[in-house]
Amino acid sequence: MTTSTTRSDADLLFRVFNEVGIIAQLSSTAFERVMPDGMTLAQFTILNHFVRLGGRRRPSDLARAFQVTRATMTSTLQRLEPKGLVSIIADESDGRGRLVEITDAGRAIHADCLSRLAPVLDSLLDAIGSAPFAAALAPLTEIREKLDRMRD
Repeated sequence: MTTSTTRSDADLLFRVFNEVGIIAQLSSTAFERVMPDGMTLAQFTILNHFVRLGGRRRPSDLARAFQVTRATMTSTLQRLEPKGLVSIIADESDGRGRLVEITDAGRAIHADCLSRLAPVLDSLLDAIGSAPFAAALAPLTEIREKLDRMRD
């Protein structure tokens, strides 16, 4: 703890991250329950990454982005490729390297996963309303962006 961080500030940060962690666990479990057979949350998040950002990525860049080991990322990609959800091709600029990109089938399964999640989200919106989510989005985005910059 730095001299400018008080005990109550540290407690507040812990409580916020604790809530975010619990929300992540609960939402992940709810999402996994509605995903198509054979689709894991780890696989979906890779597809989501490509849908959100587009382009091609090296497996090592994906591993760094998701903060997992290269072996873990390779394992996940090796489960997606036989399903035709990603394509892994040689990197022409690096003879040993590979590049990964999402396929049309990957985009379609991503859309299917989101449509399966819609009833869960609708139920949550019915119970809570959209205002807390709207209010939380900007500060959560700011925190995520700052944490993302801090890891590099």
